[in-house]
Amino acid sequence: MRVGCCGFATAQEKYFHTFSCVEIDSSFYHLPKIETAARWRAAAPEGFEFCLKAWQVITHRASSPTYRRTRLDPREHEYCGHFGFNPTIRWAWNETFAVAKELGASLVLFQCPQSFHPKKENIARLRRFFEHAKRGKFHMGWEPRGKWDAELVGSLCRELDLIPVCNPLATQPVAVGKVCYFRLHGTTGPQHRHTAEELERLRKLSEGRQATYCMFNNVAMRDDAQRFRKLLGPLAR
Repeated sequence: MRVGCCGFATAQEKYFHTFSCVEIDSSFYHLPKIETAARWRAAAPEGFEFCLKAWQVITHRASSPTYRRTRLDPREHEYCGHFGFNPTIRWAWNETFAVAKELGASLVLFQCPQSFHPKKENIARLRRFFEHAKRGKFHMGWEPRGKWDAELVGSLCRELDLIPVCNPLATQPVAVGKVCYFRLHGTTGPQHRHTAEELERLRKLSEGRQATYCMFNNVAMRDDAQRFRKLLGPLAR
């Protein structure tokens, strides 16, 4: 069981000696430079794992308010998002891929917006992207949001060799792939602190699964992740 946070939740050196993995979340808004990724990799202890959130240029339309933090030529905006396999999105994936390779990432996460509904057009876009996008040694994780049927998610993940990503305290996990990847958003919003009952439920949901990642993504993520590690005892990494 690997437990970590979505972003360095404390000073980087301290984080490296507290947790066994991290999800680089800032890359969703703007990718770090290759030199920065190399420094992170070099500073991390042996066995430490990086996961990377894919650049939103691939997944989100430029009309999303999250683009306020993304530095991108406005002329590219009309081509962004929803897995359109055009030159802009292929370039964005190549840039994301290069950072993931430099980090030696274990998984790259593609988080979809709520507006990416399970329509035929969107499913076709998803298929085209993952059938043609180059692959690395890392897993490809897909976090659908909104009203995606679990059976459809599982079927697409098997077909496209993806790891289904979810918050298991809010959505029933889909058991597909060689690893399991959970993202613990606050159940009532980012200010939410996970209760002892929620952490115990998470522990039970994680039992018997191979190579499970539990990434906390709320304001209290450092404290909640440490509490969960303590609950897991020797099962935690």
